[in-house]
Amino acid sequence: MSTDLKQINKVKKNSRRSETLTDVKFVERLIKIGRVTKVTKGGKKLSFRAVVVIGDENGQVGIGIAKAEDVVNAFKKAKSDARKHLIKIPVTKTLSVPHSITGNFGACKIIIKPAVEGSGVIAGGAVRTVLEVAGIKNVIAKQLGSDNLLNNAQAAICGLKTLTTKAQVSKNRDIVLN
Repeated sequence: MSTDLKQINKVKKNSRRSETLTDVKFVERLIKIGRVTKVTKGGKKLSFRAVVVIGDENGQVGIGIAKAEDVVNAFKKAKSDARKHLIKIPVTKTLSVPHSITGNFGACKIIIKPAVEGSGVIAGGAVRTVLEVAGIKNVIAKQLGSDNLLNNAQAAICGLKTLTTKAQVSKNRDIVLN
């Protein structure tokens, strides 16, 4: 009888472990590594700043920024920061965005429009990286204003946050009408 209970406990423990092991696999892309110097009383202090985008290529994407004294630690810290800032976006059946959006961040303005299936990602720089990691395959994007990589990526995320589906819009209309 006691051996049966031990076997049951082992099954429960293993089932918990398997749940934690089957986490979503994230794709991580480095946007920029910058060398940063801080002038102090004793001289110049050198560090590195990493900007990383992670996503599951299924509608989740996040941007992380971190500084460290070496590149590897900066990349790791930026990855963990990106996991904290993940957002979920709606993606259509044709792997595009549901409607046109505009994202603003600082001096950057990003226009993102849905495209016909098979057209691919027509975008440049950091916006292209953000859209690919998010799992959007058919889209047209244009950067206006500044060409700063970090601000363009942040503007793309701000625009993607505003995406809504038809179901969400109709639900909001029903709430307003009632």
